[in-house]
Amino acid sequence: MIMKPIYQLYEWYISRGLNTQNMPKHIAIIMDGNRRYSKIQGNISISKGHEIGVDTLEKVLDWSIDLGIEIITAYAFSTENFKRNKDEVDDLMRLFVKNFKRIVSHEKIHKNEVKVKVVGKLDLLPEDVREAIEEAEESTAIYNKKLFNLAIGYDGRLEIIDAIKKIVKKVESGEIHRDDIDEDLVGENLYTAGLEDPNLIIRTSGEERLSGFLLWQSSYSELYFCDSLWPELRKVDFLRAIRSYQERERRFGV
Repeated sequence: MIMKPIYQLYEWYISRGLNTQNMPKHIAIIMDGNRRYSKIQGNISISKGHEIGVDTLEKVLDWSIDLGIEIITAYAFSTENFKRNKDEVDDLMRLFVKNFKRIVSHEKIHKNEVKVKVVGKLDLLPEDVREAIEEAEESTAIYNKKLFNLAIGYDGRLEIIDAIKKIVKKVESGEIHRDDIDEDLVGENLYTAGLEDPNLIIRTSGEERLSGFLLWQSSYSELYFCDSLWPELRKVDFLRAIRSYQERERRFGV
């Protein structure tokens, strides 16, 4: 009980030191540690760990809205994750359906006009998941104040390969010339077409790698690695990541 007031005081201390004019516009998050959290707890299932992870994501979205951050992109499920135990994958798919359907009537999403979009190889997902995603996207399609992206069935290398295939097809059809290929054209053919590159990428659980997340888009992103497992992420951790971002001098290769 003593720790809660201390953390609240620490949150206030960090918040008051943040520069509201230098907030990252786009934060991308690798939500790592749900399964390890479940194992450490010992008395909860992996499925329950993922459910708690969803609660954490909702908190992060709330914090982001309050801080004025415009875009959040969260890595929810990679193409590699399909290789996990079938029961775990099935539980995750049910969790996706449940929470995308919640978005349709989610009070804070609609009050703050948050547009929801899913990026990745959606054709790999079960039909009921795709339908739930479509419902969520359609229910928020008119909004443009905030953007909440979920990467599901996503792999950064596969994304680049798919972009190359699209471009090759356009060259072969005569729609474009080979010399027209540049960074902008590649960007226009990624799953994230039209989305600004992330300013800051946060990964939880102490792992220090991108694991195929936004490989093209992260060229000049600032990286922040947090020791907390995803379900344990506190607002203090999130604020510290933003503080670290604001303390850095971004040179963009210059």
